[in-house]
Amino acid sequence: MQTLTYAAAAASALGDLMRADASVVALGEDLGRGGIFGQYRGLLDAFGPARVIDTPISESTIGGAAVGMALTGLKPVVELRVVDFALCAMDEIINQAAKNRFMFGGQGRVPMVIRMPIGVWSSSAAQHSQSLEAWFAHVPGLVVACPATPQDNYSMLQAAVRSGDPVAYFEHKELWGLEGEVDTSAPAELGRARVARPGRDVTIVSWSKAVHWSLEAAQALAAEGIDAEVIDLRTIWPWDRETVLASAERTGRVLVAHEAVQVAGFGAEIVATLAENSAARLARVGAPRAPVGYAPVLEAQVRVTPDRIAAAARRLVRA
Repeated sequence: MQTLTYAAAAASALGDLMRADASVVALGEDLGRGGIFGQYRGLLDAFGPARVIDTPISESTIGGAAVGMALTGLKPVVELRVVDFALCAMDEIINQAAKNRFMFGGQGRVPMVIRMPIGVWSSSAAQHSQSLEAWFAHVPGLVVACPATPQDNYSMLQAAVRSGDPVAYFEHKELWGLEGEVDTSAPAELGRARVARPGRDVTIVSWSKAVHWSLEAAQALAAEGIDAEVIDLRTIWPWDRETVLASAERTGRVLVAHEAVQVAGFGAEIVATLAENSAARLARVGAPRAPVGYAPVLEAQVRVTPDRIAAAARRLVRA
């Protein structure tokens, strides 16, 4: 066990993968200086510019090059800096990477991992603060991962690279400095949720940074005698229906909390599945359908907070 930040855990995972497998390469903007969040720190010195590749500022070029690399036997890890910039590479991700295996009868696979940090990035405004994971969950052919802890950012990145399929990998823009214990021998299974806190009165389902807000909310609720279970979904495609449904059966109440805009967010898919398969009372918490403002007072209006999550869970329990 070692204590690592969320960023260092990812750099360590990628370094271990590159040492073990010469076909793993990384490409994107600013990798040579360690990435803008330090998530590639030390890798250029260790592996050289042929495997840690600085690219032009062109997300479509990065995405297209990575698809070609993957189809010819490499395992590229693609850095798109933030998910907001991935919109410039949507054709390469959606029409090329996600569909190739299906369209050519499995003759080719695209084992690439596309790192696209999500979430509100303080005082970075509407074009740098989006959470678009539901867009990618909608696309057949993509795995969608959202690690919330340093341990998961190590283990899930390794699992993503080894999966053999294109993975939309969503780290959070404001988790990079989060520290935690990391067991580099602990595997992760994509599609398997984690019960972050057991409870009996209400289930809170979340992912990414909202997991930490949900745990804060659960602590506040505990002081009021409400015992909340918190489930870290970890991947939203495939998502762990069995764990969520089993928790719903125990508690009878489920709240889905996410940072993304609530309208058409992935929480709606979870709630619809629960409505079809359980008798639990259901609710959602997400951001309003509004751009993220630059000014702190405007930014605060769209943030999902522990207080908002706790209030929604309280209403469910006391209804």
